[in-house]
Amino acid sequence: MFVTKALARLTMCAGLMALPSAISTAVYAQQTVTVGAADIGGTVVGAAGPEAGVWVIAETTELPTKFARIVVTDDSGRYLIPDLPAANYSVWVRGYGLVDSAKLTAKPGQL
Repeated sequence: MFVTKALARLTMCAGLMALPSAISTAVYAQQTVTVGAADIGGTVVGAAGPEAGVWVIAETTELPTKFARIVVTDDSGRYLIPDLPAANYSVWVRGYGLVDSAKLTAKPGQL
């Protein structure tokens, strides 16, 4: 059991390291993500297409304390950041071996 979990982690890390470091990523909205009134969602696309397994970070300082939520994109580059308090958020992408994307401003309910 331990060997299987360790192998799965190693395989996941190897997959993340295989992402080309020259790809600059950006967050693009895609219709296949269903976003509720308290969610932010979309698709991360790089020069080679959708980016799977990268972190999408949403943070704000408009609440009583600094608030951040991080999710990981699926195999199609889609993400959904659920249940966010009402505020303006800086949203950007970070991936192993990649340069952080430019920060975009979004509110809950937006693609």
